Order: sequence, then C-alpha cells, then structure tokens
Amino acid sequence: MRKFTIDKNKSIDQDSKSYLIAEIGHNHQGSLEQCIEMFKIAKECGANAVKIQKRDNKNLYTKNFYNSLYNSPNSYGKSYGEHRDFLEFGKDEYEELIKVSKELNIDFFSTAFDEHSLSFLINIGIKMIKVASADIKNLYLLEKIAESKIPFIISTGGSDMNDVRDAVEFLLKFHDNFAILQCTSGYPAEFNELNLNCIKTYMEAFPNQIIGLSSHDNGIAMPIVAYTLGARIIEKHFTLNRTLKGTDHAFSLEPAGLRKLSRDLERTQVALGDGIKKVYESEKEPIKKMAKMIVSRTKIKKGDKISLENITFKSPCIGVDAKDYKKIIGKNILVDLDSDEPISFDMFKF
Repeated sequence: MRKFTIDKNKSIDQDSKSYLIAEIGHNHQGSLEQCIEMFKIAKECGANAVKIQKRDNKNLYTKNFYNSLYNSPNSYGKSYGEHRDFLEFGKDEYEELIKVSKELNIDFFSTAFDEHSLSFLINIGIKMIKVASADIKNLYLLEKIAESKIPFIISTGGSDMNDVRDAVEFLLKFHDNFAILQCTSGYPAEFNELNLNCIKTYMEAFPNQIIGLSSHDNGIAMPIVAYTLGARIIEKHFTLNRTLKGTDHAFSLEPAGLRKLSRDLERTQVALGDGIKKVYESEKEPIKKMAKMIVSRTKIKKGDKISLENITFKSPCIGVDAKDYKKIIGKNILVDLDSDEPISFDMFKF
C-alpha cells in the first residue's frame, strides 16, 4: 500500500487529503521575526507544513564561488557567500522555529543541502528532511539521509526518468519511507514544461511511494490538477509580498493565494468522490421540477388508444416519467382526460 509516514501520529496515503507545504525557503529575508510571522500566516491559510532551507555555505561552495562578487538587486552581501550567510539561520533560530511550529501545530522541516547541514538538522530535532532536485544524483548525501531513517521528500527537477529511477532504487536499499515530487526547476516554471503526467508515470513506476508536486509555476490551478492525477503532497513557494527583495518572491504565493489553494485542494478531495454514480438528495427537487412526465396533448375519452398524437411530455415530473411512454402506447385508457393532464399507470389495465 502506498504510504508515507511522517511520525507515529501522522501519515499520508492515497486516500488522504493533500499535504500542503508552504515553502518559505529564504523568503524570510534572514529575519527570524519575519519567518515566525510566515509560519503563523501559513497555518492560518491552511498549510500543513512550513519548510526552509539549510546550507553550510563555506563547506557547500568552492572558495572561488563563495567569494565571487554578487552584483544583484537581490543581494544581501558583496559576495555570493556573504549573501547566503546573511540569509542563513543557526541553532538559536532553529530552536525557536521548532518551538513556534509546535505551538502552532504545523509541521516544520528543512532542505539539507550538504552533509554538515544534514547533521545539524538531525541534531536539532527536525523530524523530516527535503532533498533538493539538484541532489538527486548526489548518492553520498542520499545515503547519509537514508541511513538516518528520518522521513524525507525528494524533488526531481532537472532529471530524466533514468536519474529518478536510479535514485529511488538506491534509496530503497535503506528503506521506503520517502515521497517523490514531480518538479520542474524553472523559476518560475513555464506551464508547457510542468509535465504533470509524470505524476502518473511515477505512480506506475513506484507503487509504494506517495507522489507529489513541487510547483514552481505562477498560480494555484496546477496543484489541483496534480491532486486529481494522484499527487498527495503539494509544495508551493510562499511569501508575504511578491515585491520583496529576493529571487523567489516573484513566483511565490501570497497569503491570499495560499489560502485559496488550501481551500481548493480541500474541495477537490471531496469533489472527486468515490466514482459511483448516484442521485443526491440535493438533486431530487430540482430534477423533479425540470424533468418531463407524460401528459395528455388533447382531450382523451375513456377507451381511446394512446398514441404520440394524444400525449406529450411536460414538467414538473409528478406523474409517469417520460422514459416509460412506450409502456402506454397502444393501451386503451380507462378514464376521460382533458388536455394537459398528468397520465398515471392506474389509468390502464396491464
């Protein structure tokens, strides 16, 4: 059975509602207070989880890249390393965020971009890990994550099916408690490159894994499509204001968008139903008012034979349903009728 267990009290299966992740990333702009506010608003908007990112920048990047000039309107430092360091949270911030997330009853986890960051997250008590798309071929990091036995989610942007299959087969040597997200690593991703049908491909290829979507497109419609295709985890970037300084704000959802997405995902899960066609109580009166019954087209005398010349079909349906008209064609009626009167089966001898 397809299942992803987050902890002993929470798991996701194919019958679950969507698990909505508000990806904050570094949209907190290096401010703990702003990140806490984003946690609170994400919870109010209906998100199930919030996620940020953890990098040990000096060990993650080459010295040349770390020290390279970063002349960008989104820069928080003269070099790329200074920029990244400004946005990074340490032990004190993570402990506070863990505390706040527990108070809010919202799941909090982080992407581990390197081994040092993974160790940090494990030691600080994070209960779930995200694997970035760019690390799907990083077997060393994948092994360290899988060996930790911590539940994790892996994105698959920038990969072909062989890359995904190789990573999954490698991870399954350790355990199967991980989920796989279809992802297109464009920022934002173009709609013609989302390839949402990969969700169905993944579901066929990986029958024990929960499949989801990490959605970098603008808007809220595509996660709804993803849910109908079988995705049960939805990740969307989240910001308080798309005009804020930073590379991810422009394609992130603001609170109104996240709230609508949460609402529509809830509606989608309910609206899909069980696939068994049935009549609902709410339909009975409207259909009765609009459906057709058999009525006399003209005056009909007792003993007359019923034909299409002397009957017609009108609303509301408070008599014999139009579908049964052939049952009375050719029958002799037992009563007199004026025109426009309902016809009932007790007017005939069968």
